Amino acid sequence: MSVPVAVLVSGSGTNLQALIDATQEPDHPARIAVVLADRPKAFGLERARRAGIPTAVVLKRDHPVRASYDEALVAALREHGVEWVCLAGFMKLVGAPLLEAFPDRILNIHPALLPSFPGLHGPAQALGYGVQIAGATVHVVDAGTDTGPIVAQGAVPVLPSDDEDTLAGRILSGVEHVIYPRALRWAAEGRLRVVRDQPRARVVVDGDAERFVFAAG
Repeated sequence: MSVPVAVLVSGSGTNLQALIDATQEPDHPARIAVVLADRPKAFGLERARRAGIPTAVVLKRDHPVRASYDEALVAALREHGVEWVCLAGFMKLVGAPLLEAFPDRILNIHPALLPSFPGLHGPAQALGYGVQIAGATVHVVDAGTDTGPIVAQGAVPVLPSDDEDTLAGRILSGVEHVIYPRALRWAAEGRLRVVRDQPRARVVVDGDAERFVFAAG
């Protein structure tokens, strides 16, 4: 039986689309049970509707107290029997009620090779530092900002002609759309384990797992 997953979005939802495409494959162990947005006009909701996936919207203005907002998210997720949560461009920080409801079961995709360049505008930060390789990271969400243990990463070269948009686009299509569905598969197969036997938590993927990809050009 497939594992029910929620995807949380705020915008166009291209990573959501990659997850939809992957989970529609006959052998994929996960199914997207609900797509939840914090903006009623997020195009990710339309992507979900086209795929026949239930949707929900939880507005921050309806929950002025931070904990109340996260509790509303948890209630919506539990209504759909969700076991894993994927953040896909969800522009809200995850609070304690959500972390406690899904401990080590929330994944996020970030457009940088963490721990470098956390927070907003990862590609722009990479360009500002003059790095030669940029990329993306799937990580387990914790209480910090992009500080959770790493699940998978992928890299692309930084070209002399790059600006923030071209680099972000190459990372998105060449890396993010590859490693996020892969990480979700591992999660749904029960192969992800967060180990806390060192100063920092780390993720172990049981069995064979290609955890790094490099996209040329």
